[in-house]
Amino acid sequence: MTGPAKTKIAVAVREDLAAWQKLNMTAFLVSGIAARFDTVGVDYADANGVRYLPMFGQPVLVYAADVDQLRTVHQRATARELDCAVYTDELFTTGNDVANRAAVRAVPTDELKLAGLAVYGSRNAVDKTFKGLRLHP
Repeated sequence: MTGPAKTKIAVAVREDLAAWQKLNMTAFLVSGIAARFDTVGVDYADANGVRYLPMFGQPVLVYAADVDQLRTVHQRATARELDCAVYTDELFTTGNDVANRAAVRAVPTDELKLAGLAVYGSRNAVDKTFKGLRLHP
């Protein structure tokens, strides 16, 4: 990925969770976006030539939300057909990726107990989807 990004990544985490839960969940949510899309730039290097892994080549914004705001963002993202990763309360108690997918699959869309979600898409669509949320402090 080169040049200014026309896309954006946004994450909303439920504000009543512990800090470790928010951080852990954010890492898991954006990993799906990195795996699916060409969102990662090129390697970094310091002045001594030590190489470092690349990072996203576009903005990643993290927002705080309550339960109702998470539902609204989820509904907006789905209506706009934006790519979305979800993290539900049940995923804090599962032990692996297979169990994670099974936990999400067991619950109808409108009954998901959202702890957080990440959305990827055009800047304009993502901005509209997260309208009304405040950046995480």
